[in-house]
Amino acid sequence: MANKLAALLVSFAMLMAAAAGFYTPPSPSTCGLKVGYYHDKCPHAEAIVRGAVGAAILRDPGVGAGLIRMLFHDCFVEGCDASVLLDPTPANPQPEKLAPPNNPSLRGFEVIDAAKAAVEAACPGVVSCADIVAFAARDSSFFLSNSRVSFDMPSGRLDGRYSNASRTLDFLPPPKFNLGQLVANFAAKGLGVEDMVVLAGAHTVGRSHCSSFVPDRLAVPSDIDPSFAATLRGQCPASPSSGNDPTVVQDVETPNKLDNQYYKNVLAHKALFTSDASLLTSPATAKMVVDNANIPGWWEDRFKAAMVKLAAVEVKTGGNGEVRRNCRAVNY
Repeated sequence: MANKLAALLVSFAMLMAAAAGFYTPPSPSTCGLKVGYYHDKCPHAEAIVRGAVGAAILRDPGVGAGLIRMLFHDCFVEGCDASVLLDPTPANPQPEKLAPPNNPSLRGFEVIDAAKAAVEAACPGVVSCADIVAFAARDSSFFLSNSRVSFDMPSGRLDGRYSNASRTLDFLPPPKFNLGQLVANFAAKGLGVEDMVVLAGAHTVGRSHCSSFVPDRLAVPSDIDPSFAATLRGQCPASPSSGNDPTVVQDVETPNKLDNQYYKNVLAHKALFTSDASLLTSPATAKMVVDNANIPGWWEDRFKAAMVKLAAVEVKTGGNGEVRRNCRAVNY
C-alpha cells in the first residue's frame, strides 16, 4: 500500500511538472548542500515530495502558504534542521511548534508527514525531514505561482535533535518590528537587506490572526489606507484574545497567488503588519519595494535566490545531525 502511494505521488508530480514545463538547470552547491543530492540514494525523493505538496494544495491552497512559512520558522531557529516539527515529550514538553509564533498559526505538518511516509516507503532512512521541509517550501512556491517561481533546491541537510519553544522568541521577528530591527534580525542569520525585503513578499499568500496587527495598525492616526482599515475593523475585534482571534487574508487582491502584489499593497498602504509598512521608511528599501512591484519578473527571480539562501542557514551536516525515521520525534 505504501509503495503504491509513493508511485502515485511520483506520477502526480511528474505530470504536474511536465504540464507546467518545469525545469531549471542545476545551481552551485551551498554550505555543503548540492542540487540532486538524492539522485543516486533516492532518485524519486523530490518528485514524491512534490506530489504530496501538490495534492495538498489542490485541496487547500492555504496550506502552501503554511509550508513556505514553515521553512522560515524552521531555519531562523536552530538552523534548517526540522526542529520545528518535533512534538512535545515528557523530556521536552515545550518544543518550538508550541511557541506563540507557531501555535496555533503554523500549518502544513500533516503534509510533511505524508511526504515523509511516502519517501520512507521508497527509500527507508535516507531522506531527512529538514530536506523535505525545504523541498515542500520550494514546491509550494512553484504551485502557488503557477510555475513562475521555479527553482532547484540544494539538499543534504540533517535533522536536529534539539527544539525549545523559548528560542523562537529569540530569533523569529514579530510583525511589530521596525526596519532597523528587521535588518539586524536577518543579518544575524547571514541574510542581507534585499533578502529581507524579497522574502517579505511571501506575505502575498496566507492568513494572519488579528492579534498580529490589532490594535497598533488600526489606531488613529495610522499610515494604513482608511478604507482598508475600516474593512479590517469589520473583521477583527478591537481587543483580540485567545478565544476571539479570527484570521484575515494577508493579500486582499490575490490571496492564493504567489506574486508581486504584496509590494503593490505596501505602496498603497494596504499591508497588514508594522514590519510590512516599515519597508517604506528608508529610501533604499522603498526603492526595492517599487522595483518588485513594477518590474515584471524582478521579484520572482530574487525570491528564488533568497529561498535557496534562507534554506542554507545554519544547516546540520556530518556528525551533528541525523535522518529521523519519524519527523515528529528524534531517533532513539
